[in-house]
Amino acid sequence: MAPDATDESAEVPRGLPFVFRTEGYRCALGVPDRMQPWRTRTASKVDKDPHDALGVRMFRAHGKLHDHPVGQLQYGLTNLASHRRTAESHFLHRARAQADRVIERRHDLRGAWFFPYPFDFKHQVHTGLTYKAPWYSGMAQGEALSLFSQLAGYAGVPAAHRARYRAAADGAFASLLLANEGDRRPWVVARDGQHQLWIHEYPIDKPGTSDYTYNGFMFAVLGLWDYYALSRNSLAEQLFDGALTTLDAYFPQLRNPGWLSNYCHTHAIPADTYHSVHIDLLRQLSWLSGSDRFAVQSDMLTDDYPPPSLGKAGGLATLDDGTHTLFRFAENGAVTASRALTLSRPWQCTASRRARIQGRGIYLLIEDGPAAGWQVAERFPAVRLHGEWCGSDYRPARAVTFSAGVSVVCRKHPEEGTVTRTVTYPKATVVSYDRRAVIDSRKMVRLTREEVAGWWAPTDQLH
Repeated sequence: MAPDATDESAEVPRGLPFVFRTEGYRCALGVPDRMQPWRTRTASKVDKDPHDALGVRMFRAHGKLHDHPVGQLQYGLTNLASHRRTAESHFLHRARAQADRVIERRHDLRGAWFFPYPFDFKHQVHTGLTYKAPWYSGMAQGEALSLFSQLAGYAGVPAAHRARYRAAADGAFASLLLANEGDRRPWVVARDGQHQLWIHEYPIDKPGTSDYTYNGFMFAVLGLWDYYALSRNSLAEQLFDGALTTLDAYFPQLRNPGWLSNYCHTHAIPADTYHSVHIDLLRQLSWLSGSDRFAVQSDMLTDDYPPPSLGKAGGLATLDDGTHTLFRFAENGAVTASRALTLSRPWQCTASRRARIQGRGIYLLIEDGPAAGWQVAERFPAVRLHGEWCGSDYRPARAVTFSAGVSVVCRKHPEEGTVTRTVTYPKATVVSYDRRAVIDSRKMVRLTREEVAGWWAPTDQLH
């Protein structure tokens, strides 16, 4: 039975829903604006997707347009990000329109605000995920916390309206303090058999049968950081700690070494559309916690399966003189054709993709010349893609060690040409770095130590 839309007799929850494992992660404050949640995703000026006359994003299901809380919340956050960049008023107007719609459609239940999905839903890939309207998602609850908290602290919003969004943030946060106890519903927060905290994108009443979806969980955690940054509520930081503790513990189940990461824990299905999302979210959680634990995990996923797109223009690649083997592959990585290409001198061409082939290495898809339509294994320096790719910033900076007496050839950024310098320390020396990237098909890090600041060093010569 669906819960009623209001429950005015319920008291607002004031404490944690249950005891869960923690490792001492904290919400790092003073994070640069560009590293805070939802800053990198922006909205276009013209909305070509379904929306109503008020500019509120809509979702088509069962032949009708419906409100969709996650769609509206994400659209609100991307419009707010666009307003931060451009100060154009229509972006802020659209951001607030999304927030106001979600607030208007809320259900007041168990002393908290829940944001309903007003249509039936059945997941077409993951068995067991079937819902009758109205139903509720931890992803929506956490993203509502992000949008309301950001609007409540945003100088561009009039003070009276900021107070309204603060009340909405408080109502959304209360939903994350409610346990899945007995037959009391709705809920989105639960504890698994290992006493790990989960915020479920797809909560199911029977214990242990939810989807344990990774990306929805991580998006909700961003909301905890946003709310803590606004309110300094210690309960939000404790939930943040528990959530990051869970993500760290389950990372081996999320990851498939050398391939795409899994969408969820229950079904363990690799997901090409969510792998890059996992990379980005883990990187953000490193910034927001000040822990490089999640930066390491983000880098591991990047190495397992780097984002394959090289953009509309592609990238410039060089194949050195000599013989190269060209391939065509089936989706499962099986070779469907191969041939040799012998070059008498280095040859430059355009690559449209740089992708991991299942069970194999990284391959470049060539678009022109004698190798057009074929793939060739990336092999520095014989086969290399020029420029910087797969970049990742770190905060705080991380550290590597230059071995004693080992000469390391460092270089400037690709845009500055091929200027190089040799760096040698007489004894083992720890050097900090704040960015990692693949440059000309070689993994490199950007150093920050004073005497080498701004230079890039190859990781295969460091420890």
